[in-house]
Amino acid sequence: MKPYNHEEHIRHTFDSFSKAVLKRTARELYSAIKKRGEREVTFSEMSAHELASLAVEDKYFAGEFVFNILGESVGVLDVDLAEALTALPADKRDIVLMSFFFDMTDREIAERLNMARRTVAYKRTSSIEALKQFLESEE
Repeated sequence: MKPYNHEEHIRHTFDSFSKAVLKRTARELYSAIKKRGEREVTFSEMSAHELASLAVEDKYFAGEFVFNILGESVGVLDVDLAEALTALPADKRDIVLMSFFFDMTDREIAERLNMARRTVAYKRTSSIEALKQFLESEE
């Protein structure tokens, strides 16, 4: 029989502890995989409606109407508004778009288009009224 060796005892204790930890970890992982398997459904088991509800389609620039003003593009996503804007004469449409999309004042628009400020104000207000009537008639 061998004499008692403290280092060997520590080695056996660590070995036993390591095995217990590994067994417990394996049991916990197996249990977690089993629980997840009960909740998860494969794509092949899903109906077409369920699959469609998971999908997302990016619609960037799809159906966007682009107006070109002073060398810059303005995109309008609303179909009714785009139709109303195309119904306006080009100069009135440009004034409205510069006012609302470029956030320009009447004075700045007048300087860009070589018009009187009062003319720009009149065309902007009459254009907004025409847009309002066009959109209300669409409803």
